[in-house]
Amino acid sequence: MNVGPVVALSGGVGGAKLALGLYRVLPPDSLTVICNPGDDFDHLGLRICPDADTVLYTLAGLANSETGWGRGGETWTFMQALAALGGESWFRLGDGDLALHVERSRRLAAGEPLSHVTENVARRLGVRARIVPACDAAVRTTVRTPGGRLPFQHYFVRDRCEPVVTGFDFEGAGDARPCGAALAALADPSLRCVVVCPSNPFISIDPILAVPGMADAIRAAAAPVIGVSPIVGGRAVKGPTAKMMRELGLDVSNRAIERHYGDVVDAWIIDSEDAADAAGFDRPVRVAPTLMRTGADKATLARAVLELAAEL
Repeated sequence: MNVGPVVALSGGVGGAKLALGLYRVLPPDSLTVICNPGDDFDHLGLRICPDADTVLYTLAGLANSETGWGRGGETWTFMQALAALGGESWFRLGDGDLALHVERSRRLAAGEPLSHVTENVARRLGVRARIVPACDAAVRTTVRTPGGRLPFQHYFVRDRCEPVVTGFDFEGAGDARPCGAALAALADPSLRCVVVCPSNPFISIDPILAVPGMADAIRAAAAPVIGVSPIVGGRAVKGPTAKMMRELGLDVSNRAIERHYGDVVDAWIIDSEDAADAAGFDRPVRVAPTLMRTGADKATLARAVLELAAEL
């Protein structure tokens, strides 16, 4: 069996769960997680990278176990003081979390690439996996709605995903290039597999694939690409994936997820509840429990991904 390194493409909470499962069953330094850059934004004068930070905190054992995002044991003195001054408080930044944003912003202003900052922070938090953004350049997801275009965090956090979605734009993606660490990981001839985590395909994985050269690098990788569907029983495990699919005129189904990714993904894992869907796939499918409620669940799904990759 191939025992080489693994690359995972991840958004926030759902992707971070599988990334943690992989981190626990693999040699820790053999995992590279390429994170969604589209959620990043500048707020209160600081660079916020929600998905990369969720992966960082999750693998470091610092994540809030109830929400899946932010730091556990957080305090909110800063936000309380900001609200009292009439400042923008719709996007909540905990006191411990704030330190990361301040330090990241300082280093970016000094000219350090985002990928270098992210990898250094991971090491300081004791994470042995390599965590990198898809690119160093700014890529910003914009949500198209009947009422106009919304910056992603305004749609997702401020407006609680309530506006109807008609499409997405990834501003800056056309001028971006994959960061060197991401390309190097994908080009490794000993690569064991590439994993598309069960993150929202439209707002978590598509911004990664929108970076020119990224999808080609994934297709050219010397290992199978395994996707884990974010749909279970006709609903999304977490977040607005199902709502977005309905509003975009898509079936909320595993088959629709396969069609969306096309030839980027070589084989799929779908939940045991959806075993009947396997017959309709164009690519190989393995049925396995995909709900990750416990640490054991995460590890079990990670092993299923690696076993499917080995079979291919």
